[in-house]
Amino acid sequence: MKGEYIFTQICRYLPKVEFDWLVKKYKGNRAVKAFTCWRQLLALIFGQLTGCESLRVLVSSLRAHESKLFHLGIGKNISVSNFAYANCVRNPKIFEELAALMIKKAREKRLGAAEVFFIREGNVYAFDSTTISLCLSRFDWSRLHHDKGGIKVHTLYDVKSDVPGFYVISNADVHDSQAMTFVPYESGSFYIFDRAYMDTEQLFFIHKTKAYFVVREKVNMRYEVVEDLNYSNPITGVVSDQRIRFTVYKTAKQYPEVLRRVVFYDEESQRTFVFYTNNLSISAEEVALLYKHRWRVELFFKWIKQHLHIKEFYGFNENAVRIQIHVAIITYCLVAIVEHDLNVRMDTYYMLRILSVSLLDKTPIRDLLMKAKEEKTKQNDSAQLVLNFES
Repeated sequence: MKGEYIFTQICRYLPKVEFDWLVKKYKGNRAVKAFTCWRQLLALIFGQLTGCESLRVLVSSLRAHESKLFHLGIGKNISVSNFAYANCVRNPKIFEELAALMIKKAREKRLGAAEVFFIREGNVYAFDSTTISLCLSRFDWSRLHHDKGGIKVHTLYDVKSDVPGFYVISNADVHDSQAMTFVPYESGSFYIFDRAYMDTEQLFFIHKTKAYFVVREKVNMRYEVVEDLNYSNPITGVVSDQRIRFTVYKTAKQYPEVLRRVVFYDEESQRTFVFYTNNLSISAEEVALLYKHRWRVELFFKWIKQHLHIKEFYGFNENAVRIQIHVAIITYCLVAIVEHDLNVRMDTYYMLRILSVSLLDKTPIRDLLMKAKEEKTKQNDSAQLVLNFES
């Protein structure tokens, strides 16, 4: 790959044959002369990696390097008008199904990238959503209430592979707990939720599928203690470990069986947290550690909002917004796959910063990354579980 641009080297990891099949399936290139779906995809990935703030900035950036565009695979004669038209009229299913394929490839390659050593069998998922606010005067299809608009990206994050396992886009008025019905639950896997997902009916459905959940307690939950294990450990932060049953008619009907209630004190933030789980075999410390890994999905949301451009969009209709979000997910998975295949063992977030300023270099990509690699921060080996919760 010596002599090729970094951007070209990255895009070689895209499954072009499969993408061409998707374009044919949805007739994406029908009546297209020059700006094909493939060129559109590459240009959008370039915009994501470089953080272009608008379609006009992206097109200007590409034109500034017009002599290199052929070698980048993007081609020449890109205009704001034909780019905007492509974003508005092309079927977002092309990019959505490519994103699903990239997620599958990344998960297969990176299984075990994030060590969850105490869970040896089954997958570990963190489920959460992020809301992207939209200006209603421009995105009139996204009405939330009054003068506000927005969409939500609900993401099931695979903690063991450190990539998204599944995601769905909805209107911003869809409550988080309603999105639990979208999740494809797997028997034997763990699902980690914040308290917004304390929906007893949905939690019992997870229990019936023989999967496990860890969810943070919502305020004013009423229950009776069936069994108190009289276990506490001030060194690790565990305050109590109990077996409980709900006492309010509605919640007791929706979740009629015994479940577990673990109380944990986080010394660093000086706050107490309460978790419910249907797994009775792992230790109370492991319940708290599982919830700690929920913050991987929060880091993912923070990353795509800061580094992958989805806060401002390259088009105003729903097609353009959905395509840009799909390409953001594709780009994240692409970087994760490159990190795995080159065996650089670098944090994905840091790796993106290096790539974003080096796309037009001709250094072999592995040499570039290995030169920029920093030593990993030593793990805090104290016994106290530091969960770093937010309000």
